[in-house]
Amino acid sequence: MNDPIADAAAVALAGELVVMPTDTVYGVGTRPDDAAATARLFEAKGRPRELALPVLVASRAAAEEVAAFDDRARSLAGRFWPGPLSLVLPRTARSRGWDLGEAADTIAVRMPHHPLALALLARSGPLAVTSANRTGEATPTTCDGLRAVFGDLVEVYLCEGSQPEGLASTVVDLTAPELRFVRVGAIAEADVRGQLSVG
Repeated sequence: MNDPIADAAAVALAGELVVMPTDTVYGVGTRPDDAAATARLFEAKGRPRELALPVLVASRAAAEEVAAFDDRARSLAGRFWPGPLSLVLPRTARSRGWDLGEAADTIAVRMPHHPLALALLARSGPLAVTSANRTGEATPTTCDGLRAVFGDLVEVYLCEGSQPEGLASTVVDLTAPELRFVRVGAIAEADVRGQLSVG
């Protein structure tokens, strides 16, 4: 019996590209520890390497294997994960050699609030995933639209009937004492700062 999630996980682990729904927009991803795979992802998107690839995970434990969490990161993940908040953190030994772009010392991690995404990530482990569009263009909301953009560059399209929310994740850089908002998206800046001021 065909298992689309198992197929997608196997393809990603083989270094090929998969499209998957998330709680923000459709994403395109692959395994993060294979430089040829991440190069394929940069090329398919036309993404400049100074825009490092973020990594999606199925759990906070998985995130802490690849990113060095401090108390602020644990507080924010505890409040907003799974959900549309990406945390930029120092890399751990496991992720230090991953070719995710020019930012070699940091990694952006997120646990998406989407059952299909979480099921795939539980099978595959962490994946380098970015919005499923050509850089600078809108992200399609249908499988036909996604296929029109990527065609055979993507091996497996995990699509569903309902459209993702469409709001990008909020990205917070926690690599310095003063937190920095890289992008304000689905979660308001005030909510992030409010969580960190609790206690």
